[in-house]
Amino acid sequence: MSSSNAGITPAPAGTPPSTAWHTLTATATVESLHTNVHTGLGMPDVQRLRAEHGDNVLETAVKRGPLRMLLAQFTDVMVLVLLAAAAIAAFVGDPEDIIAIIAIVLLNATLGFVQEYRAEKAMAALGAMAAATARVRREGAEHTIAPQELVPGDIVLLEAGTVVPADLRLLELAQLSVEEAALTGESLPVQKTTAPTLDADAPLGDRTAMVYKGTNIASGRGVGVVVATGMRTELGRIAALLRADTHLQTPLQQRLTSLGRWLAVTVLVVCVAIFVTGLIRGEPVVLMFMTAVSLAVAAIPEALPAVITVSLALGARRMVKHHALIRRLPAVETLGSVTYVCTDKTGTLTENRMHVDAVRTVDNQPGESLAAAVPLSEAPLAFAQALTLCTDVQLTKDGALLGDPTETALVRWAAEQGVEMSSLRTAWPRTGELPFTSERARMTTVHATANGAHRVACTKGAPERVIPACTRMWQQGALVPVDAAAVMAYAEAMAASGLRVLAMAINSDQQPTGAAIESLEDQQVLLALVGLLDPPRAEAREAVRTCHTAGIRVVMITGDHPATARAIASRLDIIKDGVGDQEVLTGAVLRTLDDEALLARVEHARVYARVTPEDKLRIVTALQSRGEYAAMTGDGVNDAPALKRANIGIAMGRGGTDVAREAADMVLLDDNFATIVVAVREGRRIYDNIRRFVRFVLSTNAGEIWTLFLAPLIGLPLPLLPIHILWMNLVTDGLPGLTLAAEPAEADIMERPPRPPQESILAHGLWQHAVWVGLLMAALALGTQAWAIRTGHGHWQTMTFTVLTVSQLTHVLAIRSERTSLFRLGLLSNPLLLLAVGASLGLQLAIIYVPVLNSLFRTEPLSAGELVLCLAVSTVVLLAVELEKYLIRRRGLYADPARSP
Repeated sequence: MSSSNAGITPAPAGTPPSTAWHTLTATATVESLHTNVHTGLGMPDVQRLRAEHGDNVLETAVKRGPLRMLLAQFTDVMVLVLLAAAAIAAFVGDPEDIIAIIAIVLLNATLGFVQEYRAEKAMAALGAMAAATARVRREGAEHTIAPQELVPGDIVLLEAGTVVPADLRLLELAQLSVEEAALTGESLPVQKTTAPTLDADAPLGDRTAMVYKGTNIASGRGVGVVVATGMRTELGRIAALLRADTHLQTPLQQRLTSLGRWLAVTVLVVCVAIFVTGLIRGEPVVLMFMTAVSLAVAAIPEALPAVITVSLALGARRMVKHHALIRRLPAVETLGSVTYVCTDKTGTLTENRMHVDAVRTVDNQPGESLAAAVPLSEAPLAFAQALTLCTDVQLTKDGALLGDPTETALVRWAAEQGVEMSSLRTAWPRTGELPFTSERARMTTVHATANGAHRVACTKGAPERVIPACTRMWQQGALVPVDAAAVMAYAEAMAASGLRVLAMAINSDQQPTGAAIESLEDQQVLLALVGLLDPPRAEAREAVRTCHTAGIRVVMITGDHPATARAIASRLDIIKDGVGDQEVLTGAVLRTLDDEALLARVEHARVYARVTPEDKLRIVTALQSRGEYAAMTGDGVNDAPALKRANIGIAMGRGGTDVAREAADMVLLDDNFATIVVAVREGRRIYDNIRRFVRFVLSTNAGEIWTLFLAPLIGLPLPLLPIHILWMNLVTDGLPGLTLAAEPAEADIMERPPRPPQESILAHGLWQHAVWVGLLMAALALGTQAWAIRTGHGHWQTMTFTVLTVSQLTHVLAIRSERTSLFRLGLLSNPLLLLAVGASLGLQLAIIYVPVLNSLFRTEPLSAGELVLCLAVSTVVLLAVELEKYLIRRRGLYADPARSP
């Protein structure tokens, strides 16, 4: 170990405010904190500092209890309208309608509560982890304590496999590397030093003398002094960004809020007009008041909240089967509306597992050709064997590889070439080493034959450090002089493709065993260049392509190097060769842009590299400022603020952090980016089904309103009684409408662009459809009424009632698709809907022909001819809607840009 500060006389401990610790030397840091490297703090100082700074824990949001979750279900605008309708029904004495409305409201609340409660339980299970510990020096002895007991000035001991318990300034280390992906997004472990970083504003990834709370020690060991705890750590600073509730209304919530207000005003105006018109014609005041109130209650689509909740709940249930946990139900539909997916790279698009991607000799021959024996004095040593020996990887009892991810990748590749690590190390035991340091940028291990007669030095490291020390290289099976310029050019070309390049060399010259190890790093033989990559997930490329087909732009946001980020983005088709206007922005450039300049650049950027948490937040906010709906995927702590700010945050459940999961709306339990495509498809299907229900219910309600409004204007008696209106509202609206939630997705659902977030749910012909279909239903009902009265049929009111009811049932079959004919869809593709229509028709026949129901519903039995006539007239609605769909397909009626390629 390299040591700093051999001993400092203890003084009253205290922490200076807001210090750039990475710019101070180790000695200055220890002096500022009034501690001692060898003895640590005394217990009086520990107690005082803990009282001053508090526990080393992060403040978390207060969890909502079950009661708050339940009460929150009753705050939706449509639910409040329904409760108002129930109050009116109670005032006029309609117990059946009160029961129906209350039942629907309770169903909606129950489904929403159960989903949120289950999600919170699942989140608690995801976050259940064994409590970590910290090793510290206090009062001259080592102690194992709980991390929350740490205070500034504590001396902490670090080793491979442990989690950093607080922000530390490193004082001593030996080959210490730290995985900081959760905090910085950098996929490779960072080699640490004790040397200060002079730039006070250096990003976290460049502060090599610091380690931060929540990161993992990949290899080596070290000693550090605590400089920040709890909310004062970098992790705590990010957690503070999550305190504000920044969740925005979803597109569906915005559209339904607007619809609720529009319906409330429209229904009030229409009902007042019908009431006044009836009074002018001399109808009884009580009858007209009951009719107007019944119509008002019927015109409010009280089944809409239930349909929405059922649709979202069924969608959430389906998505759990695809390894996606929905924390908030509206997130399902929101995914169907996003226009941008901002995704982290490490662990999301990639496997977060280093992999040997290219092994090449200088003459561009496959590295496998070097698996043949390479003469090393009298003992052969293959290239793959050299890779295996020149690592510190250890084998666990269960056969797993433990060590630096880069080295484990090399050993794994060598094992695939047939190299068995244990037997190799037995045959070639290590006799010396020159460890890797950031200054040397290479590592050398020395090995001797079993009898000690020969030894060999294996060196791996950065090409710019290894190649100049080589005098010969293998080329086409022979040793030739090294062409350093050519080899470096080749290494740079590999690096430009996004690979992390290492050079591998050996020195097998016979030398006295007493010679200095350093001398073995000269006049070496260059074997090959090795390119490593954190490989993209197998499904990620196809998922990205599907997003593009669906009109969703995928943006990579990472802490990695720009060249690596660009290479991964190219492999995944996030950036396409030959396509202009695709920009790669670094965090350094991003921070030079003001908000206005960023708004101009964000549309063209496809990759952001070397970014900070604040940068991610700015990117998402800028996209939203342009009117986009942004989804943010991520697994690290640094993703959490953007996850919460995004219109929908998608966290990783398996490899992600608790902080990210708490901030997200949805958690991918399998950490698979491709699951997002399933979620988008499900979200779009749900939105289409909600539009189907709105189309259906507005059209049927319009038919009822037009029938009651026009009848007195053309001299006809009141065609429907209040009980008829309520019956149609409950049976023909509710039962078939609920089964629309089970309608399968249309074939082209992932070939459409996202619908504009600001688009009304009534757009693209929906309100026009509701108006003309409502008028058609009214015309058919009033026409039947007028004909029946003129021809002396005494059952005219029952016939009018039946035509209007059955017309609504044929209409629900026709509007299963806005474009595709019912005859092409087939009646059996949604069996639940077919069953609901059959049940509704059966109930309608029951109130016509069952005597006890005749008196309750004021109906009379129809003759066979009258019934056939009513059924035939009702099919006109089905044929008319089929004609409308034909015009949409052929002539672009109600042209919908969401359907355009």
